Amino acid sequence: MLLDIKPMPYRLGILTTHPIQYQVPWFRKLSALPEIDLTVFYCMIPDERQQGEGFGINFKWDIPLLDGYKYEVLENVSKQPSVANYWGCDTPGIKNIVKNREFDAFIVNGWIVKSCIQLLRACRQYGVPCIVRGESNAIRPRTWWKGQIHKRLLAKYSAFLNIGKSNREFYLQNGAADEKIFFAPYCVDNERFELEYDALLQERDSIRAQWAISSTDFTFLFCAKFIDKKRPLDLLNALSIVFGKNGHWSKRIHLLMVGDGKQKIECEEFVGQRKLPVTFTGFMNQSEIVQTYVASDCLVLPSDYGETWGLVVNEAMACGLPAIVSNRVGCHKDLICSGQTGEIFPFGDYEMLADLLVLFASKPAHVRSMGKR
Repeated sequence: MLLDIKPMPYRLGILTTHPIQYQVPWFRKLSALPEIDLTVFYCMIPDERQQGEGFGINFKWDIPLLDGYKYEVLENVSKQPSVANYWGCDTPGIKNIVKNREFDAFIVNGWIVKSCIQLLRACRQYGVPCIVRGESNAIRPRTWWKGQIHKRLLAKYSAFLNIGKSNREFYLQNGAADEKIFFAPYCVDNERFELEYDALLQERDSIRAQWAISSTDFTFLFCAKFIDKKRPLDLLNALSIVFGKNGHWSKRIHLLMVGDGKQKIECEEFVGQRKLPVTFTGFMNQSEIVQTYVASDCLVLPSDYGETWGLVVNEAMACGLPAIVSNRVGCHKDLICSGQTGEIFPFGDYEMLADLLVLFASKPAHVRSMGKR
C-alpha cells in the first residue's frame, strides 16, 4: 500500500520594518496558501510617536494589522529605534534565526534599514536564498558611483520581486538576470476599499457637505503627507493658475486635501491668501479614508522622484477614481493609461497640470467612465 505523503510546505520568512497597512493583506494571502509556511519578522512595533514620523501627527493605525498570519518581533538594539532611517532598525538576532530555523528562503523589503543588510549577510553565510522586493526604480537619475554600489549589492541576492515596470528596469540596469526577476505587483486590499466605497456611495452628498463641498462641484483629491516629495504646493500653484485664467471655474472646482505634515501650514496660508476653494481635512486614519474617495472625482499626485510607487493611486482606482500624476511617480507606467485611467504631466509643470484640471472638470461624465476602467 502506497502512503499518501503530502509534501512539506515551503518555509518562507519575510523581514520588514513594521506592520504596514499595504503589506499585511499580502501576508495574509500568502499565509492562506497550503504550500507556504510563512513567518513575518518585524524589526519593531512603533509607538504612536514613531508611527507618526513624517505624518505630522502621532497616531496608531485603526485597522487590525497583526492577525491572519504568523509574525515575530525581533529585538531592536538601535539606540534610537525608528522606521524612518537606516540606523533605526538594528536586529542582529536575525542571524541565529537564519542559522537555526531551517527556512527555505527569505524575502526582504529592500535595503532601507540595517536589519535588511543583516538578513542578507546571514542568508549568504548559511546558504539560504534571499529574495529582495524593493521599491527603487529606473525613473530617478543616479550618479555613476551609486550605480556601482547598486550593482555590487544586487549581485548578492538570489532573486528579485519587481513591483512594477520601472522597478524591473532598475533591476535589469543594475545587472539582475532577467530569469531571476519575478512580478510581485504593489497592491492594496482592493476588496476592502471596494466594499467600503460601495457602502458609503449613497452618502456622497452628506459626506461632501461636512467639508463644504457642493454636490455639483468637481472635486480633486490630494491624499498624502504634506512634505516636500509629495509636492502639495505644486497642486495649489496649478489651481491658482486655473482661477487666474478662468474665474468662472471657482464655482465648479473644489480641492480636498487630506493629510498632515510640515508643509500644511504653508499650504493653508497659500490658500487663504488666494481664496482658493480648498478644504483641509487633516490626517485621516484607515477606517475613515474611504470617505475622501467617495467625496472626490479624481486623485492628483504631483510627487517627485521620492514617490517610488504611489499606493494612494491603487486606493483611488479601487474606489473607481482616475488619477493625474507626475512623470516622476513610480507607478505611472503601470497604472496610468492616458485618456483611460488618468493622465501624466511633466513634474513641476504647473501650467500643464492646470490645463489637466480644467480638462477633467469640463468632462465629468468621461472622468467617471475612466474611473470604471
